[in-house]
Amino acid sequence: MNTHQPALPRACESAKRTRRLTAGWTTAGFAAIVVLFSTPAYVHHSGAMFDLSRKVTVSGTVIDFHWSNPHSNFKVSVPNKDGTTSVWAVEMNSPNNLVRVGWRRTTIKPGDKVTVTVRPLRDGTPGGQYVSIVLPNGKMLGGEQKRSGER
Repeated sequence: MNTHQPALPRACESAKRTRRLTAGWTTAGFAAIVVLFSTPAYVHHSGAMFDLSRKVTVSGTVIDFHWSNPHSNFKVSVPNKDGTTSVWAVEMNSPNNLVRVGWRRTTIKPGDKVTVTVRPLRDGTPGGQYVSIVLPNGKMLGGEQKRSGER
């Protein structure tokens, strides 16, 4: 009884090797495409929408406060000189970073009267990047995000 299997022809072995290599390159190519099209992960942190050369201070009433990742944020209703109001959207750092500078989930709530300093939006829309806040009790919290090259 012969238990030895006949060797596969070289052409058959070569075809199997080619299929394995092709599958590997296909997987690598797909992974590269996924990486190329997943730019929002690093583009997200651009500060291009803020005018980093200016600061604006407004006073008003907190409308809402979102303690969430990747950026906490809040809105303040600010009275204008003409009797109308503007809603200022303020983008902040992550809760993890805000805790380090004195913030808590309960630091502000709707109805609180505050004074906020922001780096304004370049397009003139009411809002900006959080720099500091004076709370209803008079306590000031700062938490400006320093960017490379900024003094």
